[in-house]
Amino acid sequence: MSAIPYCDDVIPADEQVVPLPDVAASLGVAVTRVHQMLRENKLIAVRRDRVVAVPAAFLDEHGHPLKHLAGTVSVLLDGGFDHTAIVRWLFEDDASLPGRPVDVLHGDHAREIVRRAQAMGF
Repeated sequence: MSAIPYCDDVIPADEQVVPLPDVAASLGVAVTRVHQMLRENKLIAVRRDRVVAVPAAFLDEHGHPLKHLAGTVSVLLDGGFDHTAIVRWLFEDDASLPGRPVDVLHGDHAREIVRRAQAMGF
């Protein structure tokens, strides 16, 4: 069994994170399924205070991964970004958006984030 993938904690300190067992509970799956989601790049985890956790902003109001998160991560990975750079970009303020890219993924303009991610890779 390979290690649980996680990246550097580059999100703001006041940003909430959800430990992997809690993510599993909200999804109604075993924690090993969450580990697999991390390996498949459907989620990205950070390590904060020796605990591997998913930024709460990557989850919807029901605790499920955001619909366009996996696509955004995939496009950015294909464009040469690593997980730390992806997390940093998603949490960076962007004056041309109504908030940060991760905030926009929660709304009606999530496809704009995927489009921007595609443009960044080329």
